[in-house]
Amino acid sequence: MSRDLASFPRAVLTALSAAERLLTRRAGATVVLADPEDLGGSERSVVARARVARNPFSLPRTLVVKHYLGDPDPSRPDPFHFEVASCQLFTALPVDSRPSPVLIAHDPQARLLVMEDLGRSSTLADTLFGSDAVAAQRCLLSWARALGRMQAATAGRENDFGALLRRLGEKARRDPVADEARAAFAGVPELLAGTLGVTVGAAAEAEARETARLLGGTRFRAFSPSDTCPDNNLVTSRGVKFVDFEWGCFRDVALDAAYFRVPFPACESSFALPPGISDAMLEAWRNEIATVWPDLDDPTLLGTRLLDAQLLWVWLCTWWLLPRISEGENRLGGDPGRSARTSVALADYWRRLGSDAERGGRPATAALAGTVAAALHRRFDPDSDPALPVYPAFRG
Repeated sequence: MSRDLASFPRAVLTALSAAERLLTRRAGATVVLADPEDLGGSERSVVARARVARNPFSLPRTLVVKHYLGDPDPSRPDPFHFEVASCQLFTALPVDSRPSPVLIAHDPQARLLVMEDLGRSSTLADTLFGSDAVAAQRCLLSWARALGRMQAATAGRENDFGALLRRLGEKARRDPVADEARAAFAGVPELLAGTLGVTVGAAAEAEARETARLLGGTRFRAFSPSDTCPDNNLVTSRGVKFVDFEWGCFRDVALDAAYFRVPFPACESSFALPPGISDAMLEAWRNEIATVWPDLDDPTLLGTRLLDAQLLWVWLCTWWLLPRISEGENRLGGDPGRSARTSVALADYWRRLGSDAERGGRPATAALAGTVAAALHRRFDPDSDPALPVYPAFRG
């Protein structure tokens, strides 16, 4: 390892040393990495960029290394395995269809991935929290198109993904949302009654439970990163690219397309979109998936499935977020400049659901949504504007 790494955090040094050993084994000659850049990561992982200073075979000039910290929980699926399988699935796709960086190498023992470097790209979040409304709208449409292309490219590849997981030792493929959603169907009525004094009628509960059909083996399944928050989407010269597949899975495409109606639900950077942009995003997405699922070109069928997914997400967000608000944690994230009040965001999810449910023929849900939104405002934000602000890029 080159001398210029000496001042870097130990976790970064460990990751790059492991990457050097992995690449050296593959090349049969010494690979040296230099000029590191800590890209952050999370509590579970370290992510760093490095220049390939000594390159005995055809490596790119720079690489990104992701090192998972600690040992996996033996009682739960290992997110490292799901990220590797996701990247392997994408790397096998044609270049124009790849939604993510190419996987160059991985080491299951070291729990390490070495990936293509997409450059010093900004994230979708950077654009949304910038000052250029035109650029923000362009990036949102690019994100919607990228989502549709990824879903179209991975349709029918669920068995391939399962085979990749089995090679890594994972026996089960899972959607991390599925169990949580079923818990929400069971627990939200009591939660709303106890926290807000709102009674969920039998009809509204039945309308919510019917959305569970999206969690099963539908005809419209494709890969989902599960976590497509704005910080996990890079804006590159080749369009928006997705990163972070620790919870990658296959599920109904409507569950991700519903992000157009509930912008990035429960993400730290969840704000509102100006009128018209959600519809434009939906159209951009639909243009990408129509050849694979022509049935979804039917506005009635698509509208029903999107409303199902929207309803499911709002119940799930309520299950996740309402206890946090009650305990005094009333920000979606730690940065006030990039994070709305949780109670305001949750009320906005319900308010929008109410409008869409009324148009979509779900009267019980529409009535419940209005009651919950009003109760959230009375309980947590009585002296403030009840409207969720739009992203800063659109406030000019």
